[in-house]
Amino acid sequence: MALVEWKSFLIPYYQAVEELKVKFRSIRTEYRNKNEYSPVEFITGRVKEVSSIIEKANKFSIPLDRIQYDMEDIAGIRIMCQFVDDIEKVVQLVRDRKDMQIMYEKDYVTNVKGSGYRSYHMIIKYPVNMARGQVDILAELQIRTLAMNFWATIEHSLNYKYKHDIPENIKYKLKNAADAAFQLDEQMLEIKDEIKDAQKLFEVKSSLVSNIMNNILTLSSLGKFSESTRFQAQLSRLLEEGEVYELNNLLMATEKALDKYR
Repeated sequence: MALVEWKSFLIPYYQAVEELKVKFRSIRTEYRNKNEYSPVEFITGRVKEVSSIIEKANKFSIPLDRIQYDMEDIAGIRIMCQFVDDIEKVVQLVRDRKDMQIMYEKDYVTNVKGSGYRSYHMIIKYPVNMARGQVDILAELQIRTLAMNFWATIEHSLNYKYKHDIPENIKYKLKNAADAAFQLDEQMLEIKDEIKDAQKLFEVKSSLVSNIMNNILTLSSLGKFSESTRFQAQLSRLLEEGEVYELNNLLMATEKALDKYR
């Protein structure tokens, strides 16, 4: 294909990646808005470079006029989770969706690759609405923990450097690192509730501080400098070691002060 044809061919893939990123990020936002824990930590996406598409097509003897049907990862989405058991929750969320069709799944979390690679793959068919009508494209979802993603990113870089012929001594160390990363995931899972509680506390405190600061700035804009300065000093004292109830009391005090001038 000529360059201009590649550009036209890839347009629906770029659109699909952007739409899918928005959709999966909205899942995280929905959980957060309900003050619930989200199994989705963050999302990334990419469309394969033309050179990578051609290289893979040559490697697997895929005719260029068949790549849209036979190459499943031109569009790729990675969904990162904090904990191993979040992966299955995200997988179920995808299964329950009506806006994409699952073609098949590959569980490399349970069925670990020999290299140590762990991840859950889902190949989906996703409809993209273009000016010329609907185009169905294939996309790959990779669902993994942060530790799995760190390891996979390193392995990908080494495969690129050594052209998929990594020296045995480095393979051995990589496999050990993969096992260590999974042990970390398992240990984090054991204290998941403690971690979630700590994160929830941080979010609550951050929200309270943000609301207090907004009220202090409003008081200052109204010319109530002595009160805003007093509240600022109280907030500064609580930022280090203040408890949630103390921050909540300060928030109510700033709101009461504002009510006097509204």
